[in-house]
Amino acid sequence: MDGLSLNAEPIFDDETEEFKIDGECAMTEYVGQSGVIEGKNPVLPAVGMEFETYEDVYYFYNCYAKVQGFGVRVSNTWYRKSRERYRGKLSCSSAGFKKKSEANRPRPETRTGCPAMIKFRLMANKRWRIIEVELEHNHLLSPSAEKFYKSHRNISSGSKRPLQMDANQDVQKIRLFRTVIIDPDDDRKLNIDEGEFRNTIDQSNNHLILKSGDAQAIHSFFIDLQLVNPDFFYVMDLNEKGCLRNVFWAEARFKAAYNYFGDVVRIDTACLTTKYEVPLVVIAGVNHHGQSVPLGCGLVAGETVESFIWLLRAWLTYMVGRPPQTIIIDQSRAMQTAIADVLPQSSHCISLSHIMKKVPEELGGLHEYEVIKKEFTKAIYQSSRTDEFEAAWEDMILCHGIRDHKWLQTLHEDRKHWVPVYLKDTFLAGMFPITVSEKEASPFDEYLSNHTPLKEFLDAYNQCPKEIYQREALADTKSRNSSFMLKSRFYFEMQLSKVYTNHIFEKFQIEIEGMFSCLSTRQVSIDGSIVTYMVKEHEVENVNEARDYEVTLNTVVAEVLCACGLFNLEGFLCRHALCVLSQNGFEEIPPQYILSRWRKDIHRSYVLDYGCNLIDTKNSVHRYDNLYKCAVKLVEEGRKSNERYKFTLEALGEILKEVSLQDHNTL
Repeated sequence: MDGLSLNAEPIFDDETEEFKIDGECAMTEYVGQSGVIEGKNPVLPAVGMEFETYEDVYYFYNCYAKVQGFGVRVSNTWYRKSRERYRGKLSCSSAGFKKKSEANRPRPETRTGCPAMIKFRLMANKRWRIIEVELEHNHLLSPSAEKFYKSHRNISSGSKRPLQMDANQDVQKIRLFRTVIIDPDDDRKLNIDEGEFRNTIDQSNNHLILKSGDAQAIHSFFIDLQLVNPDFFYVMDLNEKGCLRNVFWAEARFKAAYNYFGDVVRIDTACLTTKYEVPLVVIAGVNHHGQSVPLGCGLVAGETVESFIWLLRAWLTYMVGRPPQTIIIDQSRAMQTAIADVLPQSSHCISLSHIMKKVPEELGGLHEYEVIKKEFTKAIYQSSRTDEFEAAWEDMILCHGIRDHKWLQTLHEDRKHWVPVYLKDTFLAGMFPITVSEKEASPFDEYLSNHTPLKEFLDAYNQCPKEIYQREALADTKSRNSSFMLKSRFYFEMQLSKVYTNHIFEKFQIEIEGMFSCLSTRQVSIDGSIVTYMVKEHEVENVNEARDYEVTLNTVVAEVLCACGLFNLEGFLCRHALCVLSQNGFEEIPPQYILSRWRKDIHRSYVLDYGCNLIDTKNSVHRYDNLYKCAVKLVEEGRKSNERYKFTLEALGEILKEVSLQDHNTL
């Protein structure tokens, strides 16, 4: 069980997109019973992949080709004088062109000169490394035609096991990864499972800074989790000297949670910027109770573009290639560059909370700091239009003579990624604070501080996901059993009290109460079915001041849009839109504005039912997980002696007969 378990069972209907993992991961041997990839293989051939034998490279590329829908043939193999192979090239079966024939009836040309191929060579460590890759084909691919390709009907006799090519079998076994673990001792030597060599690396950000025993602790941590969770995923990145550089891991429930809450994710790199002992990067979402839930974890050598690209690609591999709609990050040029490279389809925003935390550090030394801070905050949180923000920002810059301030210049350049008024068209699911009092939270805040050692964090880690899921299950129970005191006679309020979770409904009630501050709703224009209104709302802090909000309503399709942008920011309609709907005779909120991600009446399969002995027996995933854990314990006991092995094998046979008999009786 010391291999990487890459589970690629898709949880979305969408087709996956092409991507690869960079980094020198060693792929050295078959992983027996656990080495199974279900569905599409997300691991594309990539430069830097290593294999134990020449045949292993062929096996891997042939499995990839079968899924994609093309055949494989050996284009070239280079030999030394000793007849030892040291270099190879595998190509698409449509590569090149056949030699012209003088026959009366020459066979029709089937090749297209396809450029798709991989080149690989034998390295000094006696492993075969891919050194060049071309993924693009110049012809159509057809996975359904796999049985017509010779390479898919059999595989090289030198392979350790035959390639399963049954057309009815969806599960294919492919070669997976095992990495070398290196642990620095006090004398600066590094222990490997096959020997030692001296650490001569002095490059910054090229390897994790680990204390003695940390690397082995990481390895043991992964093995233990994989034993009790068959779908646990981890991958390690080694530098050119074999030192641990980056690490990524995710649990099966992270992927399941991403299915429900993967529209907006937050990448928390606070541990890197504030110099924690544990260089943890957390990828998180927010559930239907507004609680932070983990979607992936990593340890990185530093805040570099290379490390972030590797981490994002590892995470995207586990999530089967589907990117989120929006990504919220800390203020980091390296992370912005990495997202543009790996996730160009996703919108990215810079955390406003992270920016506000840096204000004392970046502006504290300025003359009239308190006044500048107040104007800075007002421009951000109280601007309802972009021109209003620009005017307030320019006034602040001119009044205090701070136009040359580098940090403020950078902020202004990036304003479209962090100022709320620019983000009204970006869905943020309540993960982007739009008031000064709102804060962001990481799932691991309670388990990690600046001085927490890595071993201590890993020991405490197991408790964190349990508490997260327990907290969510308890909130589910409360939401299902709660009844609210309604604050108005609007049916909107009663409507959502029946479907939304307590947390989201309480936030929505604030908008219901806010409707009483909207004193007038007047029609200003009409263009066919689209009617424009102006809603005047009194300011909370100053009742003598009022602000106008433009709201448009398409009466045919019941689409309403407010200039305040609350629906995209929070995921429910604002008071201004509700006023317009009410004035136009709408008794219910249109269904497109009741998001499923906030509903309490949807059963989400990854959360345990804590009222049923911690297992939801109605859920096949939970039944599988629990039975697997029990089976692993049985196997561990049964392997300890020959007598135990025989007894366990016989007992399992009897159990299997009984289970089959019970199933037959049920039928």
